[in-house]
Amino acid sequence: MLKSLKLRFILVLIFLVISVIFCLPNVFEPQGTLKKYLPSDKIHLGLDLKGGMHLLLELDTVKLMQNMIDRKFGALKDAMIRDGVRFLALDRHDGTLSVSVRPEQKDKLYNLIGKEFPDLKAGGSKAEGDTLRLSFILPDKEIIGIKENAVRQALETIRNRIDQFGVTEPVIVQQGENQILVQLPGVKDPQRALELIGKTAQLEFKLVDEDNITRFQGGSVPEGSEVLTMRSRNRETGIYTTTPMLLKRQAMLTGELLTDAKVKIGGEFNNEPYVAIEFDGEGARIFDKITAENVGKRLAIILDNTVYSAPVIKERISGGKASITGGFSMEEAKDLAIVLRAGALPAPVKVIQNITIGPTLGQDSIRKGVQAALLGAILVIFFMIYYYRFSGVIADIALFLNLLYLLGAFTALKATMTLPGIAGIILTMGMGVDSNVLIFERIREELRLGKTVRAAVDAGFAKAWVTIFDSHITTLITTFILFTFGTGPIKGFAVTLSIGVVINLFTAVFGSKAIFDWVIMKLKPRSLSI
Repeated sequence: MLKSLKLRFILVLIFLVISVIFCLPNVFEPQGTLKKYLPSDKIHLGLDLKGGMHLLLELDTVKLMQNMIDRKFGALKDAMIRDGVRFLALDRHDGTLSVSVRPEQKDKLYNLIGKEFPDLKAGGSKAEGDTLRLSFILPDKEIIGIKENAVRQALETIRNRIDQFGVTEPVIVQQGENQILVQLPGVKDPQRALELIGKTAQLEFKLVDEDNITRFQGGSVPEGSEVLTMRSRNRETGIYTTTPMLLKRQAMLTGELLTDAKVKIGGEFNNEPYVAIEFDGEGARIFDKITAENVGKRLAIILDNTVYSAPVIKERISGGKASITGGFSMEEAKDLAIVLRAGALPAPVKVIQNITIGPTLGQDSIRKGVQAALLGAILVIFFMIYYYRFSGVIADIALFLNLLYLLGAFTALKATMTLPGIAGIILTMGMGVDSNVLIFERIREELRLGKTVRAAVDAGFAKAWVTIFDSHITTLITTFILFTFGTGPIKGFAVTLSIGVVINLFTAVFGSKAIFDWVIMKLKPRSLSI
């Protein structure tokens, strides 16, 4: 019994120390040696507490598919002219490309489609006199992939814009199939932020100025060159670092001429992921010239004045297609492909919800929320002591542990505190008290039956456990549904309540029982103040 009690107290103490360590940065800013050992994360405040901007953007997928068909239309026309496929008419309508040709040109056209447009499939043919009208469409699977890539591209582009804006702790997530939720805490100029989010990103290709590296290292930037930062990621730690890079100021190629970037595996790269990029006709011609004249040099890929990659040009590259290698993991290759495609928003985005919350309202919400929590805690503490005497003190200790564990878990999980989240904390306090009330009433019943203090406590906890467990499980199921189908503040409430429910099971049953067992073992009371 004594060994079991020690283990329980050690477990409670370990969780207490961990919670205090995570809570400390919320109280003061660690300095000196403490900064190395204490976590730096604080509880993040949501828009309703900090103030800021809430945007719900919708990607125009109709325009997206229209742009895609337009690009296919132009590329197919150029390819047929280049390969000598004689066509009488080329039309596009509602996602379908239609080509009118003589019957003898049919096989030649199909071969061209299969070789250069594998994502198009035949949609049927129709004889019109002495000509054939052949239609080609994008398969449903391809359309779904295009839309998913477009949303990811829009997310990356918007994230780049917001990073430049200097907003700390932004929330940028996909919502539904084609909507993007953007929350910008602390933004004081909503109109500027809105304009910046919708601005097109700038993608450029520039040569690394390797001839003047020595001058650059000496602190001099030659005329006609510039210094940009290169972003790289440590594979082991996952930490991003930036290093300065000297580049030629003149852009050799811009992202306006890039049509696609996809992740592929295999080929000559030993089954490693690599990024395949593709230019339009003009871009292909320029890229051919650049690579022919600069074999052995590095070509930097720049997005928003940040260098993402600087591969070496190994040989002349014709046809407008190229591969970027570098020992990427699949995730890194996907990220680079998204960055390359993020030169511009893939389709217009429209604002369907725009809410600005002032910082004054946020501070007022914090003050009232804290006041409500303190008032509720004080009333609960005094009620438990008044009604349950010494046992009420034990319940209050468990309640204090509950609150400390909850704040520690919130900080460790980097969760965002919202006004509904504060309501969830208050509700968790109420549930903690309710659990202790159930236990204490059971103990009272056992004492009335004439049982000893130890027997009454053991029986009270055992009989109340089933009821407490059932009520907490049903609450967890409800919070799971709220989190799955809810948005914004509702999710914040669900997260707070679910964490609180799990912690409450530990403190109200495990923690309280450990304190009761210690009191009974050490003091050996003949009666229990309850």
